[in-house]
Amino acid sequence: MKKKIGIIAAVAVVLVAIGYFAYGAYENKQAEERAAKRANITTVERRDLKVLVQATGTIAPAQYVDVAPKKTGRITAILVKENDTVKKGQLVATLDSEDLETKREKAEIEVRDKAAKYERMKRLYSIGAKSAEELETALFNYDTAKTTLATAQADINDTLIYASMDGTVVGEPQTVGAMATQGTNNPTVIMRIADLSKKEIMAKVDESDIGAIKVGQDAEFTVDAYPGETFRATVKKISQSDTSTSWNIKSSSSSSSNSASVIYYYVTLDVDDPEKKLFPAMTARVDIVKDKRMNALSVPITAVKADKDGAFVMLRTSDGKTEKRQIKTGITVDEYVEVLEGLEEGDKLVSTYTALAATKATGDPRSNAKVTRKEKEK
Repeated sequence: MKKKIGIIAAVAVVLVAIGYFAYGAYENKQAEERAAKRANITTVERRDLKVLVQATGTIAPAQYVDVAPKKTGRITAILVKENDTVKKGQLVATLDSEDLETKREKAEIEVRDKAAKYERMKRLYSIGAKSAEELETALFNYDTAKTTLATAQADINDTLIYASMDGTVVGEPQTVGAMATQGTNNPTVIMRIADLSKKEIMAKVDESDIGAIKVGQDAEFTVDAYPGETFRATVKKISQSDTSTSWNIKSSSSSSSNSASVIYYYVTLDVDDPEKKLFPAMTARVDIVKDKRMNALSVPITAVKADKDGAFVMLRTSDGKTEKRQIKTGITVDEYVEVLEGLEEGDKLVSTYTALAATKATGDPRSNAKVTRKEKEK
């Protein structure tokens, strides 16, 4: 009887042990499933990846002229207004020419007088009544009078202001009655004419980024006037001098007072504005495309880890398990990493795979779970 009871007890112990371990395995499996649900499962997809250099600049016409007088004078007429379209050679303004007209009239009288004297001198010279020297003097006086008349006429012509290019009058011209001053240092700008069909951006690029900028690179930019809209541009020119103009060509380095300053270089970009929506002087926030991978296989940066063998991810298999997969990566852009080798489009990854490891160690998928960027990925 005692032997029978012992056998029953032993069987009971075995059954209890089996049940305990079975329950433990069940709990572990349930914990893993809960962890998997909590983990961020992401799909390997193709994206356009772009490495950008950010800069700020100002929109301006690619070509414009400041119309200034060739002579100093009071403005008597402005024949165009702001936003008017003008053609090269079109009369756009006039200056006071009253005194110049008087000078021209006197010069015309002088020319007629000197011409008559020269003709009379030629007749007298032909009959021997005058010397060759006297004839030469009469001719000189006649030529001088003609030169004076030509100068007077040129001065009058200079009071007529013409457009030197096709374009649009940008800004309000000077007003009638204002004094317009000629000069090379600070002449009066009567009006500005610009070709608004072609615009450019003069952007300031940090010296740490300027080495990555190349002529012909694509760029995108935004302006406050059109929220949410993106415009396109292309790098046209890269300045060789910094924007502070502190660099002295007679010295091998900038002055010590500027040694701690941030150095910027101007980069000129051609703007694509077919709808003519952009205005001169608008501020543009520019993203120059330093590098790009179009339709590139990529994964969230949170899914990529590294060990002694290089980068790897945790791949979710078709049976719901995870396996470590070594990958070869390319460029990193914001939250995504380019994958060159090791994965295929459509593969499933566990971005927060550490939650599974924590589950096996503690039974709680929340222990040491790294999901700090999950909200940002949404």
